[in-house]
Amino acid sequence: MRSKIFTLLLLLLGTNSIIFAQQEAQFSQFMFNTMAFNPGYAGSNNAICLNTFARQQWLGFKDPDGSNTAPQTFLFSIDAPIKFLHGGLGAIISKDKIGFEDNTNVRLAYSYIVNLGSGFLGIGAEAAFLDKKIDYSKFKPIDPGDPVLNGKAKESNFYTDFAFGIYYNVPGKFYAGISALNLSEPKGFNYKDINNVDQNSFSLKRTYFITGGYEYVFPSNPSFELDPSVLIKTDFVSAQYDIAAILKYENRFWGGLSYRVQDAATILIGVNWKNFKFGYSYDLTTSNMGGSGKSSGSHELFLRYCFKIEIPKTFKSYKNTRYL
Repeated sequence: MRSKIFTLLLLLLGTNSIIFAQQEAQFSQFMFNTMAFNPGYAGSNNAICLNTFARQQWLGFKDPDGSNTAPQTFLFSIDAPIKFLHGGLGAIISKDKIGFEDNTNVRLAYSYIVNLGSGFLGIGAEAAFLDKKIDYSKFKPIDPGDPVLNGKAKESNFYTDFAFGIYYNVPGKFYAGISALNLSEPKGFNYKDINNVDQNSFSLKRTYFITGGYEYVFPSNPSFELDPSVLIKTDFVSAQYDIAAILKYENRFWGGLSYRVQDAATILIGVNWKNFKFGYSYDLTTSNMGGSGKSSGSHELFLRYCFKIEIPKTFKSYKNTRYL
């Protein structure tokens, strides 16, 4: 089994180009946001968990007239174990703005969870609903008389899609997962020309995610724990690789580094407080997007709150009339 996984990773590393066109939302703190790309994760925390992520990518990247065209992403997710369904349910609402494009995504997930070895396996499926808008009125055509752009306002398309994922976790040891988004690769049209004919066909590319992480407690000092993790995104034409390592203290504070190949180096910090988890990351852009003062980097915040609903057990007593 291990040799097959290793062979798959070699194929991914060897056959794909490094640069990955950003179609799916990007998160530097991916190790805390598995629900965003793997439905098999739903319900795996044995608690109801709410996540909120906010990301400003390539801060300072603007249109020549000063308009902010840098990608902005907001995401909210909730997942919970549902015993009578033998698994968990999850929901995600996200808004991803890239230039003059505005995407709103709603996704509903179910994961069937079974005990396997010393851990558990989640097998998940997801239905996704995407509303994609493009504001053509903000484009500046090279040809002032361009009939395609002149007089165009916002155009919108609605897509329905599906996802599938497998997530395996040995609590306190390691986790691994593989998933695929945009399984049906739906197609659409961004606008109609002056003759009311659909133009500019758009397709959501099927994207695969491979993730894994390990938890290592230092034997000489159990207060410290090192958590390395990796995320690979690919459509088998191009790929993106994230490698991260976080050092935790007393499972309360953490700090770490991450590297996205040929794109960014990231600093991560965070804290646990009661049922809350708070994290911040800063990306130092290493690609051409950061050159010549185009971008001062990327900022990302996340907040998680997990809780359990305990149903108190009630005991009923009665008297038998025979013993009155």
